[in-house]
Amino acid sequence: MVIEVNWKTGFEIELMAPIGKSREDLARALADKQQGAVQRFFHPQSEPSKVPGRPTFENLTLGFHLLDAYGQNVASFVDDLTLQADFNRQRAPRPGWYRIIADDARLLRLVIRHCDAALPAGAVLAPLSGLFGTEPLSHESGMYRVEDDRGVSVAICAPLPGERERPCEIVTAPIVTGHHDRLSQLLDEAIAQGFAVPVEGATHVHFDATPLCSAPVIAKLVAAFTKFGAELKQLVGVNTDCVRLGAWPDSLPETTASEKFQALRWPEARKALAALSLSKYCDYNLLNIANENKLKHTFEVRVLPSTLDSHEIVQATSLFEAILAWCCSTASQVEKLPETLPMLLEAAPCSGSTRQHWQEQIAARNRPAPLRS
Repeated sequence: MVIEVNWKTGFEIELMAPIGKSREDLARALADKQQGAVQRFFHPQSEPSKVPGRPTFENLTLGFHLLDAYGQNVASFVDDLTLQADFNRQRAPRPGWYRIIADDARLLRLVIRHCDAALPAGAVLAPLSGLFGTEPLSHESGMYRVEDDRGVSVAICAPLPGERERPCEIVTAPIVTGHHDRLSQLLDEAIAQGFAVPVEGATHVHFDATPLCSAPVIAKLVAAFTKFGAELKQLVGVNTDCVRLGAWPDSLPETTASEKFQALRWPEARKALAALSLSKYCDYNLLNIANENKLKHTFEVRVLPSTLDSHEIVQATSLFEAILAWCCSTASQVEKLPETLPMLLEAAPCSGSTRQHWQEQIAARNRPAPLRS
């Protein structure tokens, strides 16, 4: 059964490289096959800190853009700090791999702006030191520290902890058509290179938020995912080892269900969403919409498991596309939410193949197990 996706979407697929390989190896293998190029860059991340008074350490790790023959970004290959179980921290750092650490994300934005990710550890922070009129201080451990003109630490370049080159989150450029083929090109090579699914792995789907930007549509979306969100997680096989999932705050459905919210023009409705305690780290992420994130203006579905099967990803994406399409239909008024998920799919303006596939999957899940003799 052929299932197509028509919504503009981007994908984040969490994988791990086999021992001895890295995310850079996958990027370069794909570049060789596609007559493209690889561009090294700084990828920002945050991780909890055990230092008193510093709740987080801000990190820059090495990522790799895959560019096509015309210099356009196809995908990026980056670290993901939620992936921990598959990696041996006791292994020695791999030569040439490092991370840059600071306790203020603004300092790392200066690094991204003024420093060259292609440079080795001993040279990469020299431009940052120059901004403070100092020079990087080296340490026998392989670290390089930047201090300001008063001797206060600004940032540190340190060897990357053991095997942290192996986590590989594939972040695709937005895909408008040919979702299956575009994903297959990436994942087939990952399989050929021996990449695997991590213990905590997930796949995130970013749906272009442009069609969703109205108060009635958001009200329908929140109502649908509040009622069917848990069922959808189980239907697509959410990874129970995945971290940074969870429910929306109660204030969200309470707000969007009100007639006052549904009557708002979009700018005012968006501000009402932004005033709530929304988080990126939930099952269905509305934060990029609420904050009007111009770089990633998306509705993010975070409950899909990691997989190397592009067909499986497209099938799951089609399920959520159908629900979003229902949310956008008759958007001038809040339509009554169907009683069951199969009824919602029946009402959704989606392809017959999508509807049939997922209604069969729901029926199979709800079918009683056979009695054992």
